[in-house]
Amino acid sequence: MIPEPTERVAAIDVGTNTVLLIVAERRGRSFQALVERAEITRLGRGVDRSGRLDPAAIADTVAVIARFAAEARSLAATRIAAVATSAARDAANGAEFFEAAREAVGLVPEIISGGEEARLVHLSAWGDFGTPGGRLAVLDVGGGSSELTWGGGPAPEGRRSFQMGAVRLTERASPVDPPSVDDLRRMREAAREALREVAEIRASGVLAGARLVAVAGTVTTLAAVAQALPEYDAARVHGSAMSLGDVTALLGRLAALTSAERSRLPGMEPKRADVIVAGAILVSTALELGGFDALTVSDRGVRWGLLHDRFGSGAAGA
Repeated sequence: MIPEPTERVAAIDVGTNTVLLIVAERRGRSFQALVERAEITRLGRGVDRSGRLDPAAIADTVAVIARFAAEARSLAATRIAAVATSAARDAANGAEFFEAAREAVGLVPEIISGGEEARLVHLSAWGDFGTPGGRLAVLDVGGGSSELTWGGGPAPEGRRSFQMGAVRLTERASPVDPPSVDDLRRMREAAREALREVAEIRASGVLAGARLVAVAGTVTTLAAVAQALPEYDAARVHGSAMSLGDVTALLGRLAALTSAERSRLPGMEPKRADVIVAGAILVSTALELGGFDALTVSDRGVRWGLLHDRFGSGAAGA
């Protein structure tokens, strides 16, 4: 029997809040993760207010990309795919970030649209949770934007991108610490306004019978805190379930604490403590508007979709 071909490849996802890396070995049609990394650099800090990337945020993010690319190459990754999402899309000076990445790393992340971001996330979720004859809805709450897809296969039948994420909502609301009752009301109203189309999508019937999979750092952090994990454990987070009641109760608990108190909770990524309340509001709002009682947590997102899309057995050049 001829052994399946193997190759080591990597994907880097540069988001508004977090930079993520996966180095994996391609074995035929599947990928085996060798290394996964995530570091919060908040590239999108202040973009919603100023329309520009902060120079310090650019420097921090480029330094992490350089470190991740070096690690991938040290592990013999022959190809690296890198994409940038909401913050880089929205900023007037995004070219400064791309040029800095080119000079420091020799690697320029490809800017992708919200729709393309949603497609890659859906592809990843279907690979883990899709079933023949079944339907998935996939929610990705990021730092600067949120995406929703739905369909009965690896390619979504529909997708929407909303210009609201955990960082953007926090910066717009500028809540006190901990947030006041009025702060929470304003954040909920802003979330419902930004995601109002989810209710229209639900009314069309395309979400009926779909299993909701939620992706990205907000929901994985909520799951880790709900389980009080002493340290992050992807095996316990990926595939875990949270009901709407679980999310609502956890939101109430988090909103009653200061950012410093949240940062000390088991399962909390300290750098996410100041935006997790806004993120939880977006998750709960999407559940309510979409008519979902529960969600399944995915620890995989754009980076995994990028692996399958760019380096999978059906990809060009694979």
